Amino acid sequence: MTVRIWQRYVAIGDSFTEGMCDPEPEPPDGYAGWADRLAGHLSAVAAEAEQPFDYANLAVRGRKLADVVGPQLDSALTMSPDLVSIVGGGNDILRPQVDIDGIGEQLEAAVVRLREAGADVLLVTPTDTAKAGLFKAIRPRHAIHTANIHAMAARHGCFVVSLWGMRSLQDWRMWAADRIHLTSEGHRRVALAAADALGFETDRADWTTPLPAAEALGRREAFAGHAAWGKEHFGPWVNRHLHGRSSGDALSAKRPAPAPIPPARLTADPAR
Repeated sequence: MTVRIWQRYVAIGDSFTEGMCDPEPEPPDGYAGWADRLAGHLSAVAAEAEQPFDYANLAVRGRKLADVVGPQLDSALTMSPDLVSIVGGGNDILRPQVDIDGIGEQLEAAVVRLREAGADVLLVTPTDTAKAGLFKAIRPRHAIHTANIHAMAARHGCFVVSLWGMRSLQDWRMWAADRIHLTSEGHRRVALAAADALGFETDRADWTTPLPAAEALGRREAFAGHAAWGKEHFGPWVNRHLHGRSSGDALSAKRPAPAPIPPARLTADPAR
């Protein structure tokens, strides 16, 4: 079978793509994350074919879609990528008022620009928040955004990572203490899902199978956990947004220019 070899991958987005809460394996520039892990795999595939490979990650935590499909996209296009992943809109969706279809239109316009420039596009759907406590309220928004992503992908020939269908992510142990960002294990699974979406052979059971059932928390322990989360994470988040601030205001991209990344396979066999 023919193996697809990409030589320049650029990731754009927010904290999810920046790799928040994934400190493994000890990246030199902050967090790793699913996109870095995927880039390592693509680098290994290119190296085996004796082809060069460069990677840039322009994602910054807290960024809304206007930044992702604006300045980040503009920068990405100057790098002549042959593969671009776009994840955006999550921070917009968390706002009290949001135009979900408008988000879809902005995202699709970005997809059109990339496809016209000759780049392949990897899109990622939101997760299903049916079992996510407070975040269950945004499930209808996530559902509409997911449907819009699948529709635009079909129209423009994009690859899609369907996190909505990953039941393994509906486990609180896949999420960090802030309940918004994935743990290292969560990022590892998403990277495998992304490789699978791009057509590489993966052990699907490895990343789709939920963890063994967890022992139920007692009422007191659960209440204490909710209280700690509210004080340490939710309260500060609300305060920042009430004052128009973001956790990424003073930050810039961790990998602002295309550069080699060490090969690191996610799977044993890259064949389609």
